[in-house]
This record gives sequence, C-alpha cells and structure tokens, in this order.
Amino acid sequence: MGREWLADAVMYEIYPQSFADSDGDGVGDLRGVIGKLDHIASLGVNVIWFNPCFASPFVDAGYDVSDYLTIAPRYGTNDDMAELVARARERGIRIVLDLVAGHTSIEHPWFQKELNADGPDPEGDRYIWSEELPERTWTREQPGTPAWVRSPGPRRGYYLKNFYDEQPALNFGWVDRPQAVADEVPPRAAASEVPLQDETDQPADVRIARPGRDPVDGPGPRRNRQALKDIIGHWLDLGVAGFRVDMAFSLVKDEELTQGYAKTVALWREIREWLEVAHPDAVLIPEGAEPRVGGPLAFDADFFLVIKDAHASLFNNQYAGRLPFQAPREPFFDAEGRGSTQPFLDAWAEARADHPDRAIILATADHDFDRLRCGPRTPEQLGTALTFLFTWGSVPCLYYGDEIGMRYLPGLPNVEGSICDPGYNRAGCRTPMQWDDSPNAGFSTAEADKLYLPIDPAPDRPTVAAQQDDPASTLNFVRELIALRQATPALGTRASTRLVSTGYPLAYVRGDSHLVVVNPRREPATLSFSGATPIWGSGIDTHPDELRVSGFGYGIFTLPT
Repeated sequence: MGREWLADAVMYEIYPQSFADSDGDGVGDLRGVIGKLDHIASLGVNVIWFNPCFASPFVDAGYDVSDYLTIAPRYGTNDDMAELVARARERGIRIVLDLVAGHTSIEHPWFQKELNADGPDPEGDRYIWSEELPERTWTREQPGTPAWVRSPGPRRGYYLKNFYDEQPALNFGWVDRPQAVADEVPPRAAASEVPLQDETDQPADVRIARPGRDPVDGPGPRRNRQALKDIIGHWLDLGVAGFRVDMAFSLVKDEELTQGYAKTVALWREIREWLEVAHPDAVLIPEGAEPRVGGPLAFDADFFLVIKDAHASLFNNQYAGRLPFQAPREPFFDAEGRGSTQPFLDAWAEARADHPDRAIILATADHDFDRLRCGPRTPEQLGTALTFLFTWGSVPCLYYGDEIGMRYLPGLPNVEGSICDPGYNRAGCRTPMQWDDSPNAGFSTAEADKLYLPIDPAPDRPTVAAQQDDPASTLNFVRELIALRQATPALGTRASTRLVSTGYPLAYVRGDSHLVVVNPRREPATLSFSGATPIWGSGIDTHPDELRVSGFGYGIFTLPT
C-alpha cells in the first residue's frame, strides 16, 4: 500500500504516563497499554500515536531525549515496544512514535561530550555554540523561542536552546545571508505561524555564514542528518509505522524566520528520498503545517494543532487558559452559538489550495492544551463536535479519554514542564485514564499521592466500565460513529466536501451521497434541504423542504442518486 494507509487512518493519541500503569509505580507504561489493546481496538481506530517514549530526565515530559534508541525505563524496555507493535498489528493497528528531531536533553551523551570539551569537536559539533553572546538573537524570554544559554560546564560561551534551557538545539546549520543583511537587518520578532512561501531569493555566491555558524552542509549538520536516519531506521526496523515529528521545522536556524523553513523542508526531502528506498511504507507527520516553499512536500499530512487558530476557533472556550498565539474568541462549538467556522474553513482551503488531496489531521484534543470537554461543555454537547470531527474529511485523531468524555481539570501542579506559558497549564489534559470505579479509577494500584497526576475527583467522573454496556454513552457513540465512517467511503478522506451551510447548523455534503448536519448551539436551527434520508443521528426532524435541528442535534443522511 505504500503510505496510502494514512488516508484511511483513524488515530488514537496516548500520553503514555497517564494511560495504564501495569507495575504500580503511579506512572503509565507500555505493558499497561498492551493490557488495554482490546479497548483500543474496540473503538475502531487503526493507528496509535505515542507521545515520546525514549529515555529522558523528563524536564519536558519526555520531549527532552537523552537516548533516542532506548525506551525510557519508566515505560519498560525495547522488547516491550516490540511486543506492543506485534500485538497491535494482530488487531490491525499501526504504531506511530513521536520524534523530537530538533533538540535533545542536556543529559544526552552528545551534549555532555561537547559541554566538557575545550572547543569545537573535530568531527563537527552536534550543537550550536558561540563563545560570545550574539548581539542579534531571538529575544522573547519564554519557552518556545530559541535563545542562548550560558554554558554550565567547561565549554566556554553559550549554546542555543530550542525550548526550555535543558533542551539544547541540535546543529543542522544556518541559513547563509548576504553580508549586508547579516550586518544591517534588525532582528525580527518570532513568527507565530509558519510562512507559506520562501521570501528571499539571493544567489548562493553572495551568501556567507557568520563566524562560528555552520552551513547546512557543514560536518556537524551532516552528522546530525545521518543520526536522524539512524534513529528513524532503528525504530522502523522494529516495526513502527512512522513518526510524528515534534517542532519539525525548527532544524535549520534563521534569525529572519524565512529561508530556514525552506532549508529545513529540503532536509526532510532528503530523508524522504532515503525512506522511499529503505522504508517506503513509513509515514512522516509534522507538528503543524508543512511550509509551502515550492516543489514536492516531504511530509504525508498537515496537522491542525489544538493550540493554533484553525482548531481553536472551533473548540477553545478559554476555560483552560489563554493561548498566546491568538486573541480570545467564542468558539463555533459552543452552546451560545456566537462562533464562526470561517477561520477553520480559510485555513483548510489554504492548506489544500495547491494540494487538493492533502491529508489534514484534526484531533479531538491533545496533550498540549485542553480537552474537548472543558469548562461548562457537557457530554450532551460532545455529539456535534465528534460527528464533525469524524465526518469532515480530515484524518481524525482521538485523544485518549475523549472517547468517554474525560474533563480538563484546572488548578493542577506544574508537572514535568506542563506550564510552558503563564497563561495555561497542560497538566489538566494529561490526567490518568479513567477505567473503572476502583481506587485511582483503575489506572494504577499506587497510593494516590504517588500518581503521575491526580485523578478527576468528581463522583460522577466518566469511566470505561460505566459506559461499556450503556448504548447511550459517549463511548458507544464514538464506536458507532467510527464504524459508520469506516463502512462509508463518502465519510472518509478521499471523498469531496461541499458546504451547504457554514453557520448554525453547519451542513456539508460528502461525496455527493451523504449530508452531515450539526448544530452545536443550544437554540434550534433550520436548514432548507429536501430529499435527505436519515441514517444516524439525534434531534433532527425531516420535513418536505427543510430539516429542523434541535439544540445540540446532529445527523448523517443519504441523498438520492
């Protein structure tokens, strides 16, 4: 099949610390996941995406890797991962791992070697060093923006970080700049969105690198490109199906935030060319949207991140905090019905403008912000959101726990870097999976104070066991909806989408054969439409020339051929 399998994927994201603890230490692990594979398979998903599983000091929840080739001991062993891959494959499920390509932990042996050296590595530095603090640099003092950190060891000077100080940026080279640009152009604020086009077109012969900054083809960058291939190949040989690449476009550095993206895409194209020969079935998924810089795309999809405007305009009701990436707005999927689908539709159209078949991953939620059920949003309101997410034509990704309507929990402690911005706390969406009514909701046999994060204390917290045999539960709603999607090609990624109404209700035709209608607001809505036959849904009455949709109503209809 090559990589075409991604177009038929229904993904399930597992934050491994919080899914299932098999050994009673209060932290989830791979054997816990193996024990829950039947539950995962019962959902109808066919891809599991894991957040980082590699060895780490866990300053940033595993996104600070100290050994790319070894599973973190808290999760188990490489053999456990191999068993998980095999057991999942028996159930028709592929495994995708998170790959942190742009930085490591300060505890990685590569960094420790350079930190304790007198100067540059004769084979080429793996990290980015400067003996003097550069006059021009990224200046916003918060995680998420590169900045220089004073060396804490024998090595003189400063190293460049990618996120937290404990995450030194790997050296994939710098964009060369004309001398005039390098000396005179003032620093530019960090961009919140990836540009779609390369903004410069300087001939290579007038570009020069600044002293101490390696070109893209320097020995250090070449070593790191090869290391990326070695890491990817190691896990693909073990049986994983591909990678979601964290901060995928942060590799080649560029203070002007323009050509660095183009050079980084070129780097990933080189890796893609190697994969085409060595591992033609393997997929690469970026964190976010791949920059459009001309030429073929290196990744197999774009990912509409929960923290960015397209997704947030639909679901972010501000109860998990304030994102720095966009001004607060009322989301479309809200009971008051004052939101708009336009930001999402514009982003969708832009992503597919020159690539109409481009796969776009759209998640219910993820580990970086909130949950679908956040603040006052009730289980009754989830039906419209889930119906949209599984029928729009995106590749859906179900965040663990959203299948039972787990809540975002406010007010939790800062655990493993969960507060990366003072405006919000990611811990609230990372709480342990709620399996049953036993102690710790069946997540772990550890004492409550030893758990990775607290369990939802609500007496009516949702659990898998309570919803398992309830035909009206969120769990069985998700199962039915995914089964309907899998059995109906018109609801998948390959069929066309034609908008009928962009407001309340939102209505669209899939594949010229199926109509989907959702009304996320409390007030009823009416859609002028005739000839539709209901096959699945709730709260919609059909009349000769219109559909009358109750508050929070949703439905899927067949159309006459």
